[in-house]
Amino acid sequence: MTVDGRVVRGERTRTMVLDTAVALATEAGLDGLSLGQLADRLGVSKSGLFAHWRSKEELQLATVERARDLVIEQVISPALRAPRGVRRLFALHEHRLTYYGDGTLPGACFFAKAEFEYNVHPGPVRDRLAECLDEWLVLIRRLVTESVTAGELAAHTDVGQLAYEIDALGLAVALQSRLNPSEPSYQYSRRAVLARLRALCPEPDLLPEGST
Repeated sequence: MTVDGRVVRGERTRTMVLDTAVALATEAGLDGLSLGQLADRLGVSKSGLFAHWRSKEELQLATVERARDLVIEQVISPALRAPRGVRRLFALHEHRLTYYGDGTLPGACFFAKAEFEYNVHPGPVRDRLAECLDEWLVLIRRLVTESVTAGELAAHTDVGQLAYEIDALGLAVALQSRLNPSEPSYQYSRRAVLARLRALCPEPDLLPEGST
């Protein structure tokens, strides 16, 4: 089958534009994102972007999907390569911290900013953000449950509570690391999750130490 080079180039350009939109949204907010603003950032004509998105809402929804894809690529997929159980659960947190800290996104976390921004804004964008948050929490709870089933977390572990704490400790990094970079937010978050998991793990040597 012959691959149309124009289609490939068009898809590559679309991805590049959306990567810029994700980064821009962590600065200006998703509601502040517009085709004009994006065109200015990229140094292209606004009319050229209309070929991909006919409205601000279409652009916002596409940006949410790209942000979701990036989390899968940079955080979830690498974490799932770790051994099933408590090591995979901790790997998810580690890769999340790495993604926030690598400087790709000026605001650290697209979803932290967008979900707070759209918390009381009804409509398709808020609905999709809520679905993405639910997917993320379901994933953490699933990894906690797998760890309990494997005997790598205590049987009495409160799955929902632990998943909530792990997510909250990641969210705190996204919020605090940019506002107060002098604080060792990443180290605190890593140590806190490790301490929580090691306390619940019958074989704590499965996990690294929490001193770094």
